[in-house]
Amino acid sequence: MPHPENLLPDDAIGLKEIRAACPELDATVEHVRSFAGLMHEHRSEDLATWIEQVRQDDPPHLRQFADGRLHDLDAVIAGLSTSTSTPTNGSPTKARPRSPAAVRGL
Repeated sequence: MPHPENLLPDDAIGLKEIRAACPELDATVEHVRSFAGLMHEHRSEDLATWIEQVRQDDPPHLRQFADGRLHDLDAVIAGLSTSTSTPTNGSPTKARPRSPAAVRGL
């Protein structure tokens, strides 16, 4: 799904109508977008809250995905906590890990 700001006007209207007609789909879209934000912004400290919100709404396939993140939590935290940038010469810079302490309480 493209970023909401990148949707064509007709697509944005159509998506809004579909989401309004199906509350379960609407909740799933919000959770997926929220998880995308966690990945994009490297916010591993918000993973526990995201998993709990998915568990509360309980969309079956998304719940399975969320619970699956707990099977290798250290790897998920490491993936969400690191950022790399690619300079103009094409070689990645060193990843900078962030503390996973906020998520370990799961």
